[in-house]
Amino acid sequence: MEQRQLDMSQETLSRKVVVGMRQGLHARPADLLAREARKWQSRIELIAESQRVNGKSILEVLTLAAEAGTRLVIEATGPDAQEALEAIGHLFERNFNEYENDNKQVF
Repeated sequence: MEQRQLDMSQETLSRKVVVGMRQGLHARPADLLAREARKWQSRIELIAESQRVNGKSILEVLTLAAEAGTRLVIEATGPDAQEALEAIGHLFERNFNEYENDNKQVF
């Protein structure tokens, strides 16, 4: 009989975040989030209350309709789960650079 070994590459890690952007998780930050999630091998999911979506899909992320103040859980499952959570969590920590372009003029 073959023994099954615990596959650490399939460990699921999670991190809680709060949507801090004034306009919520709209198209631009959802796109940035999905792009970052696609850089990693791990499966990335976002959970808001009872809704769970694929973090690598901008359309699924947008279905969360996450407004400012919404609490989310990010789950990552796979070999680079820790690194993925850190990178995506960093986007939330800096509000997806929401204020970066506030003082730039457009001509």
